Amino acid sequence: MGRCVGFVRSYPVVAVTLVVGVVVLALLGLGEGPAARTTATVYVSIVVLVTAVDMVRDIRRGHYGLDILAVVAMVATLAVGEYVASLIIVLMLSGGEALEVFAAGRARSELTALLDRAPSRARRIMDEERLEDVDVGAVRVGDVLLVRPAEVVPVDGLLLDGPASFDEASLTGESLPVTREPGDGVLSGAVNGTRAVRIRAVATAADSQYQRILTLVSQAEEARAPTVRVADRFAVPFTIVSLLIAGTAWYLSGDPTRFAEVLVLATPCPLLIAAPVAFMGGMSRSARSGVIVKGGATLEALARARSIAFDKTGTLSTGNPELLQIHLARGADRPSDVDEDELLRLAASAEQFSSHVLAGGVIRAAEARGLALSPAVDATEVATQGVSAIVEGRQVRVGKLAFIREVDPASYLEPLGPGQTAVAVSVDGRFVGTMVLRDVLRPNSADTVRVLREGGVENIAMLTGDNEATARALAQAAGIHVVHAQLLPEDKVRLIDDLPAPVVMVGDGVNDAPVLAAADVGIAMGARGSTAASESADVVIMRDDIGKVVQAVDIGRDTYRVALTSIWIGVALSVGLMVVAAFGHIPAVWGALTQEVVDLVVIVYALRALTGRTSHPELLLPPTVGARPSAATRPGATMVG
Repeated sequence: MGRCVGFVRSYPVVAVTLVVGVVVLALLGLGEGPAARTTATVYVSIVVLVTAVDMVRDIRRGHYGLDILAVVAMVATLAVGEYVASLIIVLMLSGGEALEVFAAGRARSELTALLDRAPSRARRIMDEERLEDVDVGAVRVGDVLLVRPAEVVPVDGLLLDGPASFDEASLTGESLPVTREPGDGVLSGAVNGTRAVRIRAVATAADSQYQRILTLVSQAEEARAPTVRVADRFAVPFTIVSLLIAGTAWYLSGDPTRFAEVLVLATPCPLLIAAPVAFMGGMSRSARSGVIVKGGATLEALARARSIAFDKTGTLSTGNPELLQIHLARGADRPSDVDEDELLRLAASAEQFSSHVLAGGVIRAAEARGLALSPAVDATEVATQGVSAIVEGRQVRVGKLAFIREVDPASYLEPLGPGQTAVAVSVDGRFVGTMVLRDVLRPNSADTVRVLREGGVENIAMLTGDNEATARALAQAAGIHVVHAQLLPEDKVRLIDDLPAPVVMVGDGVNDAPVLAAADVGIAMGARGSTAASESADVVIMRDDIGKVVQAVDIGRDTYRVALTSIWIGVALSVGLMVVAAFGHIPAVWGALTQEVVDLVVIVYALRALTGRTSHPELLLPPTVGARPSAATRPGATMVG
């Protein structure tokens, strides 16, 4: 009984149509033909009126959809007395929506699975003998939590016990469990293995990886696939062809019933159903692969992409720069107490709060030398330029040469080798030296660029804020010939507009957020990138692997191909059946029933978007052995102001 009530609430038009149909058939069985005809005519007329009002509203907005055919078909069947066929058309249209919801639910399964398993509780360790069961939103940075076997990790944390294995398939698409050692980062949303472990929270639930994914998935579910746009490409020509066939059949036969019989088979359900089911299937397939796509329009743009632009640091490169050397400033102006270690320690203390990947290299170098970092106050970061903070009462600036020259115009850089990047440092307004770092190309970047070019992407470029020499050296290794360096965020946006559309931009940092939003498709490397980048992007790659860009493009192409093919199948079957009906071989009632079979065929084919082989598996990297917390959540980091 409960299921029946739920069905009526979910699909009221279908339910009412079924009831009216049963009443009409019962009246016919009792020999009450006029009453049956009146009942069907009144009900279908109401549906026609409602549909026509919506159709007129759409036309006034400049949107010429497929409702015209549905209205004409219902009116025609009523006019020639085929009222049972008119009821079947109403059932077909409303039932098509129900079938679409069912198929979309099947296709959406990977997305809803993420939402359904979101952790809501956490076990906080108060002391050796006491556990406190708390809402996951109550967890604070620094809390020690117990994660039992097969439980979902509630927040991002550092593993205190180990080694331990975690299933990160819902986060990265990696099917095999990964092993973490004590001190490694553990992402929220990962499923613990066979032993209970303790973790120390390094982020609240709202700031954790899994919550970010849930937010992105919610956005993906709310984003409407380009159903209307794709279907409407066929709407006007399909309507014209259908009316021509129906009108010709009427003219040649002299029988208006032929007109109705043809239009019964021209109802537009295949066009309306195919695209949304295919696009939802593609979104689910992407989620299963560790790639969150926020809407069907994004999949279509990926499929037709002509240009792809890459950021350099942390995108094409590993984002794990190594400190090569430190050059102290020459001359008497440098403070006497700032030697190499002190320069590195002060710079790393300020860089604790930078989101740039070079900051991680500076901090790791300081940790490797055993230098104790100090807390900072009034720390601020200027995107693409550098960070400024007060460390132990001293004003420390770390960043590009131009950023340091704002306080000391005499600042300078030593000559750099290929692939090297320099970070300048000032203390209390005086230039004290530079740190030379080198970031290496990701092992699969060159193959990723090659496969994209072979796949038909005509224009591939690098857009970076780094210096020209470093950018060109890394771009050459990646096989990219168009390089734009020393860019500000607004420069990247301008250059994106100059590339042939649709344009895909791939980046990972806060400074990439504007250009990711400006591109036709923004792809964020979300496994390690900033929240701002992920929120601005249309696609978020949840695993730190540039090869996933190829996978995202290929899934977009496969999905779009399935959507178009399913539409063409529906069109071809409908037109073929219309031609047969034009010669009087398919009565109106049987034509309406036959169209339901066409709908089913289209839906089954559209669900093919759910499946498919992993594209270019040789490009994908094996899962990382350990994960590090970001600088902003590093234990002991404290920022005031």
